[in-house]
Amino acid sequence: MLKRIVEFMFEVGMLKRSPRTGYPFLGSGGESVADHSFRAAVIGYVLASMEPDADRDKVILMCLFHDFPEARTGDHNYVNKKYVIVDEEKAVHDQVQGLPFGDEISQLISEFNTIGTLEARLSKDADQLDLILELKEQLDLGNSQAGEWLSFALKRLLTESGRRLAAEIMTTKRDAWWFDKKTDWWINGPKNSPSINGD
Repeated sequence: MLKRIVEFMFEVGMLKRSPRTGYPFLGSGGESVADHSFRAAVIGYVLASMEPDADRDKVILMCLFHDFPEARTGDHNYVNKKYVIVDEEKAVHDQVQGLPFGDEISQLISEFNTIGTLEARLSKDADQLDLILELKEQLDLGNSQAGEWLSFALKRLLTESGRRLAAEIMTTKRDAWWFDKKTDWWINGPKNSPSINGD
């Protein structure tokens, strides 16, 4: 049993080395599937916290688990999906076979994909909001094509909470959290450090 669990942990580690494949079409940016899933889970936590009726833990787990099959199938972007049919259900089945918690993982991924619950819709929005954040960053860095992609990503949002967050993302600069231009810190530095002249 432990051996099977360890094999699964090695497999999930493949997501750290599995690139998201849409970025070459965008012409800039890049991330692994694991990078994406991590921030999607954080976004899921935030979205579920905005919805008093949501099961926050379930949303977080869906966000973490939703791309597990890509350890076996790879990531397929919108162009790939025109030509390649991925049997994600079989990938998940094979992936979790023999795991004591395999049924839970399989059920959460299935719920995510069928979008029949509030938790699934929030998780889907978290998935899209991570992409929206990435595209906004590329737009801020000068890739005008990211703006075209954003217009489609914004239309895929399913919840009011997701749409509210997206609207705020679109009006916030990617570096606003650290680059406060309203202070003299960028000229004089911290008040308790020596001056540039060494005084």
